[in-house]
Amino acid sequence: MRRGALLAGVILAVTTLAPPASAADGDVTFQNGGVTLHGTVVAPPGAARLPGLVMVHGSGAHSREDYRDQAEAFARQGIATLIYDKRTEGYSQFERSYPTLADDALAAVEALRKRPEVDPARVGVWGLSEGGWVAPLAASKSSDVAFVVTLGANGVQPARQQAWAIENQLRRLDMDGSIVRMASSTMIRQLVGGGVFPEAHYDPVPVLQSLRQPVLGLWGAKDVLTPPGEAVRIFRDSVAHHTLRVFPDAQHQLRRTTDGFDKLPGYAPGYLELVGTWVHDLPATSSADQPPAQDRQSVEITPLHWAESSWLQLAAPAFLLLAFGWGLVRGGARPARWLAATGLLAVLGFVVVDVLLQTTMGKGLGPVVAGRPLPWLAVQLLSVGAVAAAIGTAVAWWRNRTLRLGLPLAGGVVFVPWAIYWGLLIP
Repeated sequence: MRRGALLAGVILAVTTLAPPASAADGDVTFQNGGVTLHGTVVAPPGAARLPGLVMVHGSGAHSREDYRDQAEAFARQGIATLIYDKRTEGYSQFERSYPTLADDALAAVEALRKRPEVDPARVGVWGLSEGGWVAPLAASKSSDVAFVVTLGANGVQPARQQAWAIENQLRRLDMDGSIVRMASSTMIRQLVGGGVFPEAHYDPVPVLQSLRQPVLGLWGAKDVLTPPGEAVRIFRDSVAHHTLRVFPDAQHQLRRTTDGFDKLPGYAPGYLELVGTWVHDLPATSSADQPPAQDRQSVEITPLHWAESSWLQLAAPAFLLLAFGWGLVRGGARPARWLAATGLLAVLGFVVVDVLLQTTMGKGLGPVVAGRPLPWLAVQLLSVGAVAAAIGTAVAWWRNRTLRLGLPLAGGVVFVPWAIYWGLLIP
């Protein structure tokens, strides 16, 4: 009881101090291999023997300024917090390594432990989203990490999480049916199979099971990027020493929200204070909130069958463009020309829709009618027309047996299973 009262007094005193030291006063550099990283230590001036916290980034490009407001809030509670600019070398949409990012975090931990105002035995890591994979990994690699804090962390693999998040986004835009299945399953599986989804199969569970440090896991109940109910259950069953909390009206970053997609000013009430109290106290017993409800469970991303292989998926549209291009110029019979025109437009239209899905998460596809955005509906109608024209071309070829009809007809034969696979002929 006396310890709790003393702790409350310390936190109250620190929160009334002047603002944390300026960025220039707390600038640090540290290295991981050949990469030099730059950061800032935010701490109350004049304090000593403080616990320390290294903030590990979410996915994408981030600078230290993205986390400064939280770092200053933690500093006001007597925590020396290191924020740093995320590496750009070896990190992109198509290239990244969680072990390398974990080593970046450990280099930051070492830099913070050397600071005179910091107690080196009480330095931990904080990780948001992708950092929820990286921060526990860093802790599993070094006993210098005293504790772990995660926000919106995943208990499932990145590809599985991404598929779940994509479906949430598309359904929010009132999409349904084959375009949702294509984007959240077929497209993700092709990206993974093609090797352009880095760390797709990273499994966080063995790392969580190996942790001996205390873990504070925090989630927003309205998170639409991380399956929060699954994450709470996995952390509860995997982490030996845990405190797991769910904030009812918060989104992925623990910002206030109405539906998980919008971001209202301010953080979930109690979040910043909870981190401060927990870091100072490090409770000896485990506790967990009830996992929040999810509309859908995430689904495992299965490997590609040989018939779905990436090279076949690249070869098929290339052949279709060749066959339909030939038919447009040399097809002769009217059904063959119709097949060439509709098939060519369907293939090119699908490529455009696929690019827009990946770059805009469906927002660039315009109005939605009967669960389908208009570009997708147009491509589906073209695909039905191509199948009808392929039947007509087959009849014409059977009557004439000419080589001029053979290539566009072969394109029509390939087009049907290709279009079914990608959902163009499915409601």
